[in-house]
Formats: sequence, C-alpha cells, structure tokens
Amino acid sequence: MKTDILGVGFDTLNRSETLDEVLGYLSANERKCKTVVTPNPEMVMLARKDSKFLQVIERSDLVIPDGVGVVWASRLSGTRLRETVTGCDLCFQILENISVSKNNKVYILGAAIGVAKLAKEKMEAQFPGLSICGFHDGYFKTEDESEIIAHINSLKPDILLVGLGMKRQETWIHKYKNGLDVSVAICCGGTIDIMAGTVKRAPKLFQKLGLEWFYRLISQPSRFFRMLVLPKFVLVAVWDMVFGGRQ
Repeated sequence: MKTDILGVGFDTLNRSETLDEVLGYLSANERKCKTVVTPNPEMVMLARKDSKFLQVIERSDLVIPDGVGVVWASRLSGTRLRETVTGCDLCFQILENISVSKNNKVYILGAAIGVAKLAKEKMEAQFPGLSICGFHDGYFKTEDESEIIAHINSLKPDILLVGLGMKRQETWIHKYKNGLDVSVAICCGGTIDIMAGTVKRAPKLFQKLGLEWFYRLISQPSRFFRMLVLPKFVLVAVWDMVFGGRQ
C-alpha cells in the first residue's frame, strides 16, 4: 500500500517490514535490480518542481520515508506512515543481517576518494562475515560509467549501495538498472561517510526525537540554506490539505 505525500507515493511499511522486503529481493535469486529510494522533505519538494525526477521516484520498487517531516505530513493525508525508515538505518540493518547469513556480497559506489575503501574496512570489522566485494568513489565522469558498471557486474554483488548525492544517485540507478547485474540497488546518500566514520551521525536522542536534521544543521552550518526547504514543505503540506481536496 502507498500513501501520497505532495504528489510522491510512499510505501506504508515500518522498519522491520522494509528490511524484510529488501531481504526478500535477495532471497528471490532474481538479479533484476530492484531499486530503493529514500525521499526526505527536500526531495519531495524537488520532485514537485522536476517531473523527470518525480518519474524516477515513481518507478522505484520501494519508496521509504527518510525524515520525520514526511511522516508528519502523512497525518494530513488519507493513509498515515507509521515511522521514519532512514536509509542509514536500513543499510546498517541489511549489512548486519547478511553478515550473519554470509550469503550476499555488497558493492559501494559513492563518496569522496578513499572514503568507500575506508567504509569497507570499517564495516567488515564491525560485522564479521560481511563481504564487501568492491567499491568506487563518486567522483567520476559520464564517460567512465560503462567501465564502472562493467566492474560492478564482474564482481556480481547482490547489493549495490549508491551514495552520489540527492537526485544524482536516484537518476543514475534509474538510468542503468537494466544493465546492472545485482539484486537490489539502494540510494544511501551520506551513509557511506557514516560507515567510514568521516561523518558522525546524530546522537541517539536526536534520532529518537526526529531531530537529525537539526543536528546536521548545527554541526554543518553550511547546510542552512538547504534547510530552508523544511518550513516551505510544512506550509505546502498544510495548504495541500486545506485546498487540495484532502479529507
């Protein structure tokens, strides 16, 4: 089941159900590249202005709410989202799960030069039994993409984690999904940096209160102008409820 948030359809799964869904992609043994995207309010607002980006999200296999603002806005719609399902949490849960089963391999694509390699080392140390079979940084040109895809396919990973930044990562996966020999590709944003330890995640209290966005703002003041989209998102959500025909 899906619920519409300002024109973007979200799957109404909680965290454990989302994990089960992704693990189901792996156990199906069908290497047809299921795609997982994790829109937050900023992405929703961008999708409202960019119809091509909206189509990319709509054609993804799993759309999960990465942000308390999205869950809040769902209270104004017909079907509520039960909780946030952050891409970071999902990725760590998947890595922990497959490290126990030892049945699946991971490829990391994204972040700055050297960060993906560090993420591999840190994650394999944290989760003994985990196999990260390859990696590549996110600083590549269009003409390099066929070589990168060939490298990924040669290693036959089951999971592809793509952290190329908002819009670029979703568009990249959508563009190449039919040529990727993987079971699932997940847009993971800045999760690679967190895996590597080059960026600290918000403390547990901030996570629990849904204030990770605020922690990122105070730890990275340069994000201020990007964060201005949040009050706009709230105003648009309320306006849409009042004047958009919602009950």
